[in-house]
Amino acid sequence: MKPTPCPCGSGKEFSACCGPAIDGTLSPQTAEALMRSRYSAYVLENEAYLLATWHVSTRPAPPLFDTAPLPKWIGLQVRAHRQTDETHAEVEFLARYKVGGRAHRLHETSRFVREDGRWLYLDGDMHDADKDR
Repeated sequence: MKPTPCPCGSGKEFSACCGPAIDGTLSPQTAEALMRSRYSAYVLENEAYLLATWHVSTRPAPPLFDTAPLPKWIGLQVRAHRQTDETHAEVEFLARYKVGGRAHRLHETSRFVREDGRWLYLDGDMHDADKDR
């Protein structure tokens, strides 16, 4: 069986990267690892994982994938990762995707919080992705 590359772009095999987080075998040890696994979950349309890793104070109501057409995620670039204290971190990233054949970019600085030893996505600030071209 041919190895499946991880959608997060780490260069690792999915089963050795985001797979264990998404299947619940291993909790991501850093906010960056959580962000990468959440990107992979978007690629895989794994709503359960996304909701489970979203902080309860900002978690949206399901369904997450209720718009058509759904984006086709095509790439992730982590630009920065900064742990601000023991329980808070930020990750800046640029994600590329297509909708209806048209390319788009999502540039965000996400905030994460660690509760009960688990990193959770809290919220984020969007950047002007057009300036990244």
